[in-house]
Amino acid sequence: MKNKSYIFPKRIVDIVFSVLILILVLSWLLPIVAILIYLESGENLFFKQERIGKNGKPFHIYKFKSMKGKAPLNDPLLSKDESARITKFGKFIRKYRIDEFPQFFNVLKGEMSIVGPRPERQFFLDEIITHLPKYKEIQQLKPGITSLGQIRYGYADNLEQMLKRAKYDLIYLDNLSLWTDFKVILSTITVVLKGKGR
Repeated sequence: MKNKSYIFPKRIVDIVFSVLILILVLSWLLPIVAILIYLESGENLFFKQERIGKNGKPFHIYKFKSMKGKAPLNDPLLSKDESARITKFGKFIRKYRIDEFPQFFNVLKGEMSIVGPRPERQFFLDEIITHLPKYKEIQQLKPGITSLGQIRYGYADNLEQMLKRAKYDLIYLDNLSLWTDFKVILSTITVVLKGKGR
């Protein structure tokens, strides 16, 4: 990996930023979201799913639940295949990326960074690496809540789109720096304020 010197300051930024978000935002947002999710669907607050992290180590990612019911355990569906299960409130929190906020807990646990490649499920990661072998190098990094691919390309509904987005992650890998992270964070804030999520 190039520019290893920024890994320690990056971790400090991750911790400080995450603590601020938890104190200033999640402290009041979490109970509101919990009540609204329960009133609409009667389900638990969090969605949990296994993703692949740094050095190929699996971990569980957390999100506010935006869908009814449970996803198939052995059938890795793309988000478009599960769109019928999205609740009305779920569409709102996805649009403004509110569903992603619990991942700051993943950051504090050291499983994720604020900026990094998008965390994939093993099935889709294998598919990407088959078509784009260099993508295996991305596992040198912790996955991120936001990524260059996410802001430059957006969500992917099929393998072809995932491969296009993955190329932005490789650009990020070749340009690791706190300045790059800062620009990605600023761009992400713009996306959130404009409600460009889904």
